[in-house]
Amino acid sequence: MIEIPADMLSAEILSGIIEEFILREGTDYGSHEVSLASKIDQVKGQLSRGDVLITFDPATENCNLLTRHQFVKFQAEQQADEQQS
Repeated sequence: MIEIPADMLSAEILSGIIEEFILREGTDYGSHEVSLASKIDQVKGQLSRGDVLITFDPATENCNLLTRHQFVKFQAEQQADEQQS
């Protein structure tokens, strides 16, 4: 799995990836409805702060959004698996 810097993507592609992730995850934001545009803005903020990363898995050919912690954990697990092989 590799990280794709958000600034390497066009605004249209970035919004598409974020929107697909939000719709796929079906995130519940509590007792009041939050617009899709607002959710996209929230994720863009997380990306710009580096809290969330865009990833691409060549094996499955899928993009995903992961927290920085999830990505670091995944990389550590991959390294451990490679060292055991």
